Amino acid sequence: MEVISQKVMPDPIHLFVSSPPKYSPAKIAQLFKGTSSYVLRLEFPELKKVINKSGTLWSPGYYVGTAGHVSSETIRRYIEECQKI
Repeated sequence: MEVISQKVMPDPIHLFVSSPPKYSPAKIAQLFKGTSSYVLRLEFPELKKVINKSGTLWSPGYYVGTAGHVSSETIRRYIEECQKI
């Protein structure tokens, strides 16, 4: 997998990812959430105080969109520039 673009905001995290077709969107989300949660908990043990009631760092939901009729450059630019709220 390759992260082409990313934007970390107070609530959502936007990732533009290129992945082999053998990975489903659900598996990709699981890998990113699981790995990042593990790394963040190791680096910041104080996160235990803010973990939600289910004992997880991330919410269970995610959104997936495809780049079908839009160029990858358009998506990258959207993620990097248009999210300045």
